[in-house]
Amino acid sequence: MLAVDTNVIVRIVTNDDPEQSPRAVALFEREKILLTKTVLLETEWVLRFSYKLSRETVVSALRKVVGLQQVEVENIGVVAKALDWHEQGMDFADALHLASSTRAIQFATFDEKLAKLAQGLQAKEILPV
Repeated sequence: MLAVDTNVIVRIVTNDDPEQSPRAVALFEREKILLTKTVLLETEWVLRFSYKLSRETVVSALRKVVGLQQVEVENIGVVAKALDWHEQGMDFADALHLASSTRAIQFATFDEKLAKLAQGLQAKEILPV
């Protein structure tokens, strides 16, 4: 199994580099790939801020990548839940933090928008700080 960096995923999703994009695709075709939550988190950020892709486009791209047969995702249940919440309007980082906190009963934040969204999605009891 081979873990990959954010830039490999970005090359596959954007196909923006005539040299690196085909190499990234070839890597995925010949190797079993491990995607960590942190790489997915950074990938979402890069696609949104650097490439100005819409939430819908980013969610779709990430779902396609994590759904590839040769890809294993660190904590896939957490990632899937975070993608669902992100699709419904929650920031992806917030969604991933919240989905990763399953051992906790409550989640404390100063972020009122996150608290409102999380309660609306019945994600977890949010404790305002």
